[in-house]
Amino acid sequence: MTDPKQDHGHPVAIAVQDQGHQHHAAAQSGRDLTRSAMSATLHCLTGCAIGEVLGMALATWWGWSNGPSIALAVLLAFAFGYGLTMSAVLRAGLSRRQAVKVALAADTLSILTMEIVDNAVLLAVPGAMESGLADLLFWGSLAVALAVAFVATVPVNRALLARGKGHAVVHAFHHH
Repeated sequence: MTDPKQDHGHPVAIAVQDQGHQHHAAAQSGRDLTRSAMSATLHCLTGCAIGEVLGMALATWWGWSNGPSIALAVLLAFAFGYGLTMSAVLRAGLSRRQAVKVALAADTLSILTMEIVDNAVLLAVPGAMESGLADLLFWGSLAVALAVAFVATVPVNRALLARGKGHAVVHAFHHH
């Protein structure tokens, strides 16, 4: 096993540095795996929600149309999602380059799934994208969209964790 602080950021080393941990993640089943997937999805939801709400609120305030509004919200969701993961692994002692690689490996599919579902729900709710910051429809549709996105993303994270992928990559650094 390699020391994550000594792998010089090599992507393969990061991915396999703690095979014992990944074996543990892959060996999880049933409720434990689902609980871990819900935890990983909640982490993802935190970053996505901050970025999504901030992006939609700013775009609405600025009077932007749907395309640019969604683009800003997605960009900020990825930025905050990756940022939360990076800050955690940087505190564990990884270099910035290693932290970026871990965040990309851990969060990309989860954030992507969450953002696709979240924005699809927003687009499907009549009037949601046209509502203003003072409208209950604006805040209610955002809350519902994020809740639906959470539910849709749990199975994605569960499948990734079962294979020692996704958020399992971050778990290697939780005890360092």
